Amino acid sequence: MNEQSALSAIGATPGAPEHGMSGPTDARADARLLALLEHAAGAHYRFVTPTSATVRRRLAQAPPAEPAARDVLGWGFDFAAEDMPPLHCLLKDAGVLEEADGRLRSRLRIASLDEELLLHAGGPGAAEDAVFLGPDSYRFARLIQSKVAFGAASAVLDIGTGAGVGALVAARLSPGARLTAIDINPKALTLARINLRHAGLEARLVLTNGLADVEDLFDLIVANPPYVAGRSGRIYKDGGDMHGARLSLDWTQQALERLAPGGRFVLYTGSPISMGGRDILGEHLKALARKAGCALDYEEIDPDIFGGELRRPEYRDVERIAAIGAVFTRPS
Repeated sequence: MNEQSALSAIGATPGAPEHGMSGPTDARADARLLALLEHAAGAHYRFVTPTSATVRRRLAQAPPAEPAARDVLGWGFDFAAEDMPPLHCLLKDAGVLEEADGRLRSRLRIASLDEELLLHAGGPGAAEDAVFLGPDSYRFARLIQSKVAFGAASAVLDIGTGAGVGALVAARLSPGARLTAIDINPKALTLARINLRHAGLEARLVLTNGLADVEDLFDLIVANPPYVAGRSGRIYKDGGDMHGARLSLDWTQQALERLAPGGRFVLYTGSPISMGGRDILGEHLKALARKAGCALDYEEIDPDIFGGELRRPEYRDVERIAAIGAVFTRPS
């Protein structure tokens, strides 16, 4: 499948809409992807997406003799059309099948989050603009659920929405809230739109890099930015300088400028811990909170994630990467 057809397969178009505008909508493509999610929901599909390393290890093992939907849509195994006729038809209609050596593979996967199902794209060797959902997404969702009271928000913003996890969880906690989700990746906005619609939610979706095109104030903002150091060219991965912490810091500064009185900004990200134990990002976030006059609830959720990245030269003076949660609250 070439780049044009791959983009068309999930409802995005090359050339990109203008910044500040919602991603393009193809009603027929949306309906076909929604049918795929509805089929999975009707079959009580469940699959918790693990790390890429775990997926690679599973795919290196013998494929299942009689594949189930979770083998194809969760793990990403190849399959033959005759193995799964209904699923094959749905994937073909949606335009998300690729073929190699007589075998078929879905370009999209489905993850479960509590009772919700979400389409996402990406696995081992994924494209530069893949839309990932994995362990970080689950930690992000749990952080929001633990820190946001039900009904606390009337206007919600998800920065860098990806597959829409943050937007969906925040919206479930804020029934009737005005929901906005932004991303730099048009493929992400397409999948977020489908996932939110399947959940019965509508959102304003904005293609933008940063918050310059979003002028409103919000009483709940959530974000799970990329935080890996270096320049891989992958939208979902690169966090900029400061050992990958720059984007988290930039998004925090912008989010605090859009936070309404009494509002909360919930940030899940990775913080590089330097040799000697300094929490580099944590120090900067605390300084931003003081400057903005916000209370800060800061915690280390997991002390050691993405340990394999530490072999790279960008981390030569970092002893570990910690998953952290930071909740900023602006006084009323």
